[in-house]
Amino acid sequence: MPHVETVAVALHVDAGARHEGANVNGVAHLFEHMVFKGTQSRDARAIAEQIEDVGGSLNAYTARDMTVFHARLLKADLALGVEVIADLVTNPLFDDAETAREKQVVLQELGEARDTPDDIVFDHLQEAAFAGQALGRSILGSDDSIAGLDAGALRDWLAAQYRGGGCVLVAAGAVEHDAVVALAETWLGGLPAGTREATTAATFTGTAHHDRRKFEQAHLTLGLSAPGHGDASHDAAMLFAQAAGGGASSRLFQEVREARGLAYSVFASTTPYADTGLFSVYLATAKRDAARALKLTEDVLAATATGLEQPELDRARAQVRAGLLMALESPGGWSEYLARSLLVHGRVVPPAEVVARLDAVTVDQVRAVGTAMLSGPRARADVGAPLLKAA
Repeated sequence: MPHVETVAVALHVDAGARHEGANVNGVAHLFEHMVFKGTQSRDARAIAEQIEDVGGSLNAYTARDMTVFHARLLKADLALGVEVIADLVTNPLFDDAETAREKQVVLQELGEARDTPDDIVFDHLQEAAFAGQALGRSILGSDDSIAGLDAGALRDWLAAQYRGGGCVLVAAGAVEHDAVVALAETWLGGLPAGTREATTAATFTGTAHHDRRKFEQAHLTLGLSAPGHGDASHDAAMLFAQAAGGGASSRLFQEVREARGLAYSVFASTTPYADTGLFSVYLATAKRDAARALKLTEDVLAATATGLEQPELDRARAQVRAGLLMALESPGGWSEYLARSLLVHGRVVPPAEVVARLDAVTVDQVRAVGTAMLSGPRARADVGAPLLKAA
């Protein structure tokens, strides 16, 4: 991106919460926290100061299918960014006292999530959709699983999961490819070869989770089994979600909020994984309206699957296309796109190819995938909705 003066650089690691055993649930997230607490060559303050001394930023996040360490810097500081990120994942210290202290921070983060109903309800939905499986467990872990983690568990996680074949270093902005490759060889060449152990495929269970705590509103979610990344119907499922509940012009927004006034927030989305996916709808409504709102949501989804019109598909397609291309106007957006493309498809998929795939999706295909998803089991999760019965 020759017109910018900055660079976004990130290491995406094909290891996340779904690769944990039940006894160490939360270890991927704790690992992501703990590497910032010090390495063999830098303490926590030095990590922060060396990046911020040059005006940069450094952060990380844990997902169910990956962990990402990312930095944003001026172009002259790319080498520093790669070196620091590599130091975090190749030379972490894992001091016992720091580990015990950071576990308390993670427990506070878990408590904050529990106090945020429109956040925790999605963890509940994930559990209902993939009950008893790693993909259904919380990224943060539980009180019991976090209590059982120690520095040894972190070292075991590093040894088992952080392997060269599952790591992708990406950079976008004012960068030269050969320079990035040279930095990778210098600072990440010591990662063990190969990939982590294969992941057990997930099965959609379609159960229900009801959190009966009292809040001002009822927070409702509905989940359906959806296509994964490699499924030929993935694009159609994404467009179905967009048309059904992806914006202010969507059917759910217009019917549930605008026409009936049953919710302030209502939206639909898809979350694809390598082997499966999750279609979800979220709405927040008054407790007295919870049953009506959920029934109307079901009706709108069914009507979308049978009666989606060409103008609706065209609008959904335009929104998805624009979202993709707008994201690629920033180095951070390009960095994220490149990494996910490489990890999911094993190659850099040109954005024009994605757009061409979207343009090829027909109304019949979107209706068909919507009908297929709705014909399967449902997962349901709610917070503060005492009137709803178990599915």
